[in-house]
Amino acid sequence: MYYVKIENDVVAQYPYSVANLKSDNPNTSFPASVSDTVLERYGVHPVSFEAQPSYDPATERVQHSTSPVLKDGTWTITKTVVALNDEQIASYANHVSGKNREKRDTLLANTDWTQMNDSPLSNEDKTAWATYRQELRDISDLDAWPHLADEDWPVEP
Repeated sequence: MYYVKIENDVVAQYPYSVANLKSDNPNTSFPASVSDTVLERYGVHPVSFEAQPSYDPATERVQHSTSPVLKDGTWTITKTVVALNDEQIASYANHVSGKNREKRDTLLANTDWTQMNDSPLSNEDKTAWATYRQELRDISDLDAWPHLADEDWPVEP
């Protein structure tokens, strides 16, 4: 559980803990499990976290507030969607490209056997697998590249 220490309606310390409370009040005896009611008497409040907002990781990121704010009566760490700059967008695209290439290379390696002379497949099946493998090689030519959806990937024959 995360806590915040409030003094004069302002955040005095975050994060704050029960151990901090006991250290700040050495002449006070606290129960082993300190209730929210007792904590509140000392200006200590639990902190909640906003739900993750929806965002496009290709162009945005989620930024958490560094200090809780009072929102609907609860001290809350807020989350805001922030646009990425051009360098961050390029870096993310490079990362995703690398992951997609790894996936493609694995799929190709796992189907190498389909094109061997001693493969048990019929010529028709070999052709279907060859087409699939070419679609894998051409995947970086798709307009959506590198931000592919599952349906952008070719389906094995």
